[in-house]
Amino acid sequence: MTSVPELPVRVGVFGLLGSGNLGNDGSLEAVLGYLRNDHPDAIVDALCGGPEAVTARFGIPATRMHWNRAEYRTASRLGSIASKGLGKFVDIFRTAAWVRRHDVVIVPGMGVLEATLPLRPWGFPYSLFLLCASGKLTRTRVALVSVGAAEIRNRPTRALVRWSGRLAAYRSYRDAQSRDAMRAMGVDTVRDEVYPDLAFSLPSPAANAPSDVPGTVCVGVMDFHGGNDDRARADEIYGRYLDGTIRFVRTLVEEGRPVRLLTGDRCDATVVAAILEAVDSPLVTAAEPTSLDDLMKEMTAADTVVAVRYHNLICALKTGTPVLALSYAAKSDALMERMGLGAFCHPAREVDADRLLEQFRALEKRAPELRGTLAERNQAAARQLRDQFSSLTAAVFPATHHTHARQESP
Repeated sequence: MTSVPELPVRVGVFGLLGSGNLGNDGSLEAVLGYLRNDHPDAIVDALCGGPEAVTARFGIPATRMHWNRAEYRTASRLGSIASKGLGKFVDIFRTAAWVRRHDVVIVPGMGVLEATLPLRPWGFPYSLFLLCASGKLTRTRVALVSVGAAEIRNRPTRALVRWSGRLAAYRSYRDAQSRDAMRAMGVDTVRDEVYPDLAFSLPSPAANAPSDVPGTVCVGVMDFHGGNDDRARADEIYGRYLDGTIRFVRTLVEEGRPVRLLTGDRCDATVVAAILEAVDSPLVTAAEPTSLDDLMKEMTAADTVVAVRYHNLICALKTGTPVLALSYAAKSDALMERMGLGAFCHPAREVDADRLLEQFRALEKRAPELRGTLAERNQAAARQLRDQFSSLTAAVFPATHHTHARQESP
């Protein structure tokens, strides 16, 4: 009897990928690494924010998430408002058509179930809901993998996030409080697991040997104006954050310390420019990272790191570089606690340069001890993510494919 050849599994990846956020693209890179290792015959493509960038960097076909090319611009004229409204309607059918072509759709990490930065319900929350609803209707398994979540007050956004979570076939979270937040918003999380952020599965560059001479301090910056609930005082928050950061950098320079400014998104360039203008010194330089690997290479060359963006923190932690978090959300505090640096968090909304310097000096004094702690925690994170990928395969991939993979494994 002639056997029917096994068709390759069709995998879609979804999210604000290729849009300039290095953390989001790092999460995609981690999932593509998993697919290459565990499902090498899979046919992979993306529905994302920056399809051209995703195809150029990762070599997979990609489609625009939105029919309306002006989706991310503010609509002020009647014509542009009408175009956005039409786009929301057209995207229902575009998303469903894309989803049904796949066996599995993966949403790789990212804070897709939170609103810790300014967010409108008809933006990404609506797109994610369309994805998860399409998966349910077409029987395509949608997996939310190591995602971030936070309780949302805005009712429309909260409802879209809640239903996205309920409709997904698989959910895992990057910290326990994300799972707690989804439970509080009405999602049954009994079977949901918590694993580290996907970026902890990426390869790390070789670390430099620590020096007895004080060296470079990496300062990761962010175009930070608060979150959804801070819109009324967004300018005040930004001004306080920028002023505190400038004062901190200026003090380091006065002490003769080289400072390397790092970004995590294209929009952060304005903050870099403001700091360089305010602290006119050859000791202050700026990197132009295009990936998490670039960020990690910068951080391995540094003694210590002070950073705001979540994936800037992850890059420092993963390379074993002691880091102080300018924390803008509970997820940063949870990450630092998990990695053994819970004492080194400072509120990004209320930057106090004097207190920040005190914490920084304490961090440097404990650097040798903290490097040892980070080495242990990183090994544990890598093991947990290997377990997650095995769990993901068993949960959402067609049985014939993951059974075959286990049989072929050495």
